[in-house]
Amino acid sequence: MRITITIRRFNPEIDVKPHWENYTLEVGRETTVLLALLKIKDEIDGSLSFRASCRASICGSDLMMINGMQKLACRTSVLEELDRHGHLKIAPMANMPVIKDMVVDMDPFWKKLKAVTPYVVRENDDLPVQSEALTTIQDNLENADACIMCGACLSACNTFEASSDFLGPAALAKAYRIQVDPRDEIRKNRLETLQTENGIWDCVRCVYCVQVCPKDVAPMEQIVRLRRRSIAAGFTESIGAKHITEFTKVVGKEGRLNETRLPILMTWGNFKKMFQMIPLGIKMFIHGKSPNPFADPPAGHEAVRAIFKGRKK
Repeated sequence: MRITITIRRFNPEIDVKPHWENYTLEVGRETTVLLALLKIKDEIDGSLSFRASCRASICGSDLMMINGMQKLACRTSVLEELDRHGHLKIAPMANMPVIKDMVVDMDPFWKKLKAVTPYVVRENDDLPVQSEALTTIQDNLENADACIMCGACLSACNTFEASSDFLGPAALAKAYRIQVDPRDEIRKNRLETLQTENGIWDCVRCVYCVQVCPKDVAPMEQIVRLRRRSIAAGFTESIGAKHITEFTKVVGKEGRLNETRLPILMTWGNFKKMFQMIPLGIKMFIHGKSPNPFADPPAGHEAVRAIFKGRKK
């Protein structure tokens, strides 16, 4: 079958900005995007640049944008993409500096990973390990150890796009993997460092990292688990943590979500934040999001309160 693939090209030595080029070639039912790129490079245009290694969805090096979504080229079928979208457009990873064509600078990704100290730490590293020790943590890992460092989640992350200082899904998923390792001796300190700006509370839960991860690591779910552990460890002063704790109190007491009371409780004592909430409060009132304090409670509110009371026992 003869098809046309559109590829975003950029060579900083000769190009002022990226541009699109079309390549026509023969493909078969078994042809993946990576095989098609290799054929283009071998037979049509040797200047085409991209990364690839294992060709088996293990190394993660051939991650790129395929029809607008982060995918591994080695596991993406050319014909399936054409059937689904009617075209095949290939571009470099989003949110990453482009070096040439599909080759991007992964330094931002590696720096974020290093920032969470992604390895087990003992309080006294000078003491030699006396003997090997078996540990059973597989059930607690929640597949966080399956990450192949492809960078798909960071490329798709809305928070990272808005703030390049955000630690990112992969680094935080790795932080969870170390958090559940019983051999690590600085777990509470790790949680404390994640409470700061650009840490676990800045994730907006857009779910894109879950959708694009080729290994089902579900980074957003690992971030949620870190949040739960943080609250359980007593880290409840951030706005994000207060949103969870105060949300629970409000619903447990009223049997409904009081969208006027919740922001006040979240920002109570922080006058700057409270002042910033005033425009939001006005919009809520205009759009009918502020519950009438004189109206009867909604139907079923007692059942909801009973659920929360039952959880406390």
